[in-house]
Amino acid sequence: MNHPATTSWNEVRAAFQKIWGYEDFRPPQGEIIQSLLAKKDALIIMPTGGGKSICFQLPALLQTGLTLVISPLVALMENQVRELQERNLAAALLHGELPSFQRRQTLQALEKQQLRLLYLSPETLLSSPVWERLCKPQLIVNALILDEAHCLVQWGDTFRPAYRRLEAVRPALLKYKPVGTTIAIAAFTATADPTAQATIQQVLQLNEPTVFCVNPYRPNIHPSVRIAWTPRGRKQQILKFLKDKTKQTGLIYVRTRRDSEELAAWLQQMGYSTTSYHAGLGAEERRAVEAKWLSGKISFVVCTSAFGMGINKSDVRWVIHFHSPLLLSEYVQEIGRAGRDGKPAQALTLISEPTGWLDPEDKQRQKFFEKNLRSLQNSAQQLVKKLPSTGEVATVARQFPEGAIALSLLHASGQLKWLDPFHYKILASTKTPPVTQVGATKQMNKYLLTRQCRWGFLLNAFGFHQEANWRCGHCDNCLKNYEL
Repeated sequence: MNHPATTSWNEVRAAFQKIWGYEDFRPPQGEIIQSLLAKKDALIIMPTGGGKSICFQLPALLQTGLTLVISPLVALMENQVRELQERNLAAALLHGELPSFQRRQTLQALEKQQLRLLYLSPETLLSSPVWERLCKPQLIVNALILDEAHCLVQWGDTFRPAYRRLEAVRPALLKYKPVGTTIAIAAFTATADPTAQATIQQVLQLNEPTVFCVNPYRPNIHPSVRIAWTPRGRKQQILKFLKDKTKQTGLIYVRTRRDSEELAAWLQQMGYSTTSYHAGLGAEERRAVEAKWLSGKISFVVCTSAFGMGINKSDVRWVIHFHSPLLLSEYVQEIGRAGRDGKPAQALTLISEPTGWLDPEDKQRQKFFEKNLRSLQNSAQQLVKKLPSTGEVATVARQFPEGAIALSLLHASGQLKWLDPFHYKILASTKTPPVTQVGATKQMNKYLLTRQCRWGFLLNAFGFHQEANWRCGHCDNCLKNYEL
């Protein structure tokens, strides 16, 4: 049985000052830490740069036992664990790219209960070597932390189906632990609209969670959207934007790995010192790019959404979306990497003209996404007829190419429940329509074409309803209105 922490608040603050060197917590860090020390479930939505990681790292370090941090990207895990290890703190990570000797060392440290924080992906959490060790009755597990929880909503139905199985993790672990054991679950993200919040709570089966929701408004970030009439024009807009920013730090976001490599190569030909970054690079390559950017050896990176989570650089002066993101949550995450020092920063998004006659790429990209999603949903419904009513995820995944994704889509539409993280039961057909992200992508399109205040649109979309005439005064639409 794991007992609640009895650490006094003075001891908590002293540890915070000793480890991180800050004088005091920023609201609501203190309240979140108290909640986790009391082993209560929580959903935390704090803007990028708000100090989320400290909120779960400090309680983990102050307790006897293990806190599992479920993280979506290897680069994100590596950055956080490296920072903790540099402070000689008991943290480690597990992922598929690790050398086998390092993996063995970490699994041994896990068995010997030498770790306070273990970072891993949902897929690694549910792998046999890790799961078997976590289920040992003597291993104390204090909390499950879902870092970057918006990824559950963005990727859980299709790209990363293991996210959907997280619902069954806590009850499955508790079956092996002494009676009276408590495992808290806390989900952290910078962006979650009310629908996403509900999905996160439902999938994780949060128990009466305390919700901390901080307004994402950043008055120093100036968003703007510009039409690029042709593919060539899109590149010319980039050159025009970069002309007077050669010494400023920035990021250029694109949709695919190929786009990242091709645009970086073209900008290098134009004389800019830059490089591409995407999830297809090896761990050493990713670290090298991050180090060059953080040290200022290159002023900007051409990257996919794989870049930026958990990487702290305060002086980013601009973020360009060469292609618009599919979802508002992605967009707010990525523009939030600019201006963490509080100084003015620009967030430019380039879009094709709305008809798509001169440059159909944006429309084609949107149609491809929607078509792919519909195809996966149709496959899931067809697969129901072939599957046993109860079964094992691994067996289905072996027999059918999209089997794991089909199960996650059935779960999203209320047609399936998890008996544990590895076994499912198909329920009688319901009338619940499959949950899709098509509606969310349409909301992104509305944002790109809106004439109202851009920050006002974003705040309303994320549940922070503003007064009817509220204007930020510094987005492109507000500035146009002032000029009229």
